[in-house]
Amino acid sequence: MAPLSERMRPTKLEDLAGQQHLVGKGSILRTAIENNNIPSMIFWGPPGSGKTTIANIIAHTLNLPFHQLSAISSGVKDVREVIEKARQEINAILFIDEIHRFNKSQQDALLGAVEKGIITLIGATTENPSFEVISALLSRCQVYVLKPLDEKDLVHLLHNATEKDEVLKQYKIDLKETAALINISGGDARKLLNLFELVVTAKAPSSLKGAGGEVVITDELVMNVAQKRIALYDKQGEQHYDIISAFIKSIRGSDPNAAVYWLARMIEGGEDVKFIARRLLILASEDIGNANPNALLLANATFDAVNKIGWPESQLILSQCTIYLASSPKSNSATTAIGAASSAVKQYGDLSVPLHIRNAPTRLMKDMNYGKGYKYSHSYEGNFEEQEYLPKEIAGSKFFEPGQNAREEELRKYLKSKWKNKYDY
Repeated sequence: MAPLSERMRPTKLEDLAGQQHLVGKGSILRTAIENNNIPSMIFWGPPGSGKTTIANIIAHTLNLPFHQLSAISSGVKDVREVIEKARQEINAILFIDEIHRFNKSQQDALLGAVEKGIITLIGATTENPSFEVISALLSRCQVYVLKPLDEKDLVHLLHNATEKDEVLKQYKIDLKETAALINISGGDARKLLNLFELVVTAKAPSSLKGAGGEVVITDELVMNVAQKRIALYDKQGEQHYDIISAFIKSIRGSDPNAAVYWLARMIEGGEDVKFIARRLLILASEDIGNANPNALLLANATFDAVNKIGWPESQLILSQCTIYLASSPKSNSATTAIGAASSAVKQYGDLSVPLHIRNAPTRLMKDMNYGKGYKYSHSYEGNFEEQEYLPKEIAGSKFFEPGQNAREEELRKYLKSKWKNKYDY
């Protein structure tokens, strides 16, 4: 029997949970479907957010030939076989799950068929497609970003399953608590429904079916069942995201022992080396930043090195970088600074650039006082002269707060020596 997530997979846009920015009335994707004018596209979003479901709905709604491949298990030969079949069909759709796992030659095999309109490509990926999809193919696809399902969507899915699924309807289910189901699922509808079914069947023996037996779903019950079923790392499954989370949090928490353990779990599970290296590169700025600028340099060198070396030797490089980052001083000041600045942009909109720091390449611009009053820093003592660089509406705003670490304390002292009390560092 198919798992609950497959049995409950929607076949109409109206039944889809979440993603209303894409499939709600008047949305760009829904309009394209209604006009029977769909482009090649890539769905980028977290697991269980509806990427495969939307692809199936498109094919079902438009009654188009539908072919599906997994980039994990398919090669160039499989791609070419599907393309040959599509030549005999009209407006065939080729759906490729985890398209970011296709290498360049596999993606190149798709390019001609997409260009000639032999297939309409729908790719699904949990990774940023700009990193993993070749530019020639990406330029011919519309990228749609899917969001994690929120709590309201997830609770709706649970109630919908208890009311409509032919198997679950045989039980009297009392959804007394849902927090554990939602927290463990992490916004993943597939993970949520399959865990829900596991909890129900674990609690209710077959003798209760149709006999009025009640299954009370509590957070304690869910946690007990979930802990018993934790398996080895599976790069294609739900453990993938739990373990990378543990890996990142161990480094952030300055625990090299735990970080190397979770790294080993990923290595033994056959995780994509670039996936691990990319996460280290992000963490070097997000969690270390200017507390130790060398962290970013080493993480970038690690990313380059593992791409050249490959398995198994690259595990040594990853281990070295992981230990270094975990043992480094930490700061999220760069993260909070860009977050605060982005909030100001959203709050105040497109504020005008002050005239004195505008570029003035033409006579007209100079006549309009572009650049007038600008103080060229290198013409002053210490290569510094105080002036305002922000728009007048937010003049004096402070977005960057140096962290509590040796290197950023030096930054704090330097900035205070220049700006005195302006930023109150």
